[in-house]
Amino acid sequence: MKSQALVFSLLTFFALPVFAQNIADAFDPGYSLQSWQHPELAKVRANCRNPAPAFAIPQRPPQTGRVMPAPRQVVPASSAIPAVISAGQNWERVWSWNGNQADGHIATEDGGLMFANNDASNVIRLNLDGSAEIVYDNTNTGGALSRSKNGELFLLERGLHSAIVKLEPERHIFADKYQGDPIDCLSGIMNDLMADSLGGVYFTITAAGLFYADSEGVVSKYGDVVGTNGLILSPNEDRLYVTNGPIIVAYDVQRDGSLTNQRDFVRLSEGNGDGMAVDAEGRLYVSTGSSVDVIASDGSFLGNIPGPQGLHGVAFSGEDKKYLYAIVLNGAFGPNAANQIFRIPMIAQGYLGRAK
Repeated sequence: MKSQALVFSLLTFFALPVFAQNIADAFDPGYSLQSWQHPELAKVRANCRNPAPAFAIPQRPPQTGRVMPAPRQVVPASSAIPAVISAGQNWERVWSWNGNQADGHIATEDGGLMFANNDASNVIRLNLDGSAEIVYDNTNTGGALSRSKNGELFLLERGLHSAIVKLEPERHIFADKYQGDPIDCLSGIMNDLMADSLGGVYFTITAAGLFYADSEGVVSKYGDVVGTNGLILSPNEDRLYVTNGPIIVAYDVQRDGSLTNQRDFVRLSEGNGDGMAVDAEGRLYVSTGSSVDVIASDGSFLGNIPGPQGLHGVAFSGEDKKYLYAIVLNGAFGPNAANQIFRIPMIAQGYLGRAK
């Protein structure tokens, strides 16, 4: 069920070469808590049969007043990567919002963008006509989206009573338990998810590892990855790529969605891997915190696209899926964060067979 749309016109969203809109004050930023931040988590974990060690991220003291985004960063223009990007391309900002953790963005069928907002507990769609609207609300700190080849839309909820929720075609909890315990018992942060054409969903939990919820919502754990974050299926879904700190790990996908043959696929040029995307040729695009590494399907390193500091997720969209979109986080994690979405024109075309 979609919430009532709240429309806010952005300044010529897809028209001008430089985007200059201000923070989207028309939208309430919200202050939702992730499960590990919630004061009631201890009560939930007291009933866990096999609780993982408690998880926390050091927090900066909240700042008073409105926190503005960092000054526009000077990012070097791209170098040429054959068949991927031309030399001299630059990132341009298309969205900014104070006090939110925008995450898990995917393409829409018309070339727009849809993303989750951690703090506001909603999902926003940026439209081609230059407007933005809330399409799902009350998402319990929803933090990532994935749409399968079959059109099913899934959301990863990071709040207390963490779960994977199917939003379309009908909204309901899809998976919220592992071996009989609530997912909250695993500890960590529900980080990213990837829906497959079998009706299942792969997902990662920081400090807990890689999991697969099959079409019935039954969750299994796979592999041995401790620095896991982003993940993506190859276009034909025979391979799953998962970040493991500075390494990209690959798995072979079996006919039932299970995973085998964990192996190190490639080491990134810098930083740790976060969100990923694939193009029509099966190349990988991996966000590293300040850039995007481009990797061929055989594991060859093809080049690096420099980006703003805080770049933590990528997805193809735009006209003919020829733009790469990046989510950038500035400032402290939480209500004092300043989030922005940028895009850069590409030669490569994103994979057209699914949203991401």
